[in-house]
Amino acid sequence: MTEFKSAALPDTQLRYLPLSQVGDVSRLPTTVKVLLEGVLRAAARGAPAERDAVALAKYPAPPPADASLPFRPSRILLQDYTGVPAAVDLAAMRAAMERAGKDPAKIEPQIPVDLIIDHSVQADFFGAKDVYERNLEREYERNRERYALLRWAGQAFKTFRVVPPGAGICHQVNLERLAEVVVVRDGVAMPDTLFGADSHTTMINGLGVLGWGVGGIEAEAAMLGQPTYLPWPVV
Repeated sequence: MTEFKSAALPDTQLRYLPLSQVGDVSRLPTTVKVLLEGVLRAAARGAPAERDAVALAKYPAPPPADASLPFRPSRILLQDYTGVPAAVDLAAMRAAMERAGKDPAKIEPQIPVDLIIDHSVQADFFGAKDVYERNLEREYERNRERYALLRWAGQAFKTFRVVPPGAGICHQVNLERLAEVVVVRDGVAMPDTLFGADSHTTMINGLGVLGWGVGGIEAEAAMLGQPTYLPWPVV
């Protein structure tokens, strides 16, 4: 049921999980297809999810009482208010590993994380040609310690990117710069999905990218590879 297929493209060879392995999915809403692909990938990793995939493929038929919907997004979106605590937690975990005599580099987000600094940015100057530069300089002066932490996080973790202030609001950057629609990881093509630590994350659904707004704890759990169990979808 979780057999990968190959697709030859002009410059590369990709693998993917055909949804047809669990039956006729042509009638399923696109949202359910994206969720089904994620459940199949979980089963391919060894999770006991094949029964859940079969049940989801029969949507909108009611699921079995014990059915679950494990979901792992392909990436995480953070803004500075929710992202700073996440960076502090990662730093604390690395420090704990070092105190225990272990390799701190083993603490690494399992999926890509983008932290966009926009929520806390203030405007102190206006009505002049150089207000952008002056406001940006004041912003770095005011929050020097916080930006030092975020710069460290962006350099210390391979999967943690920090977008500095002045690039735009996180939802705009997410829509215009970060969304890929189709993600390729280790030669496997999959739908672009995300958890964002902001209630407006769902704007990304307008591009066909499945996204949820979640709290910081949920974002960190997904960041560290833990599945989030979703309620059965109603589309």
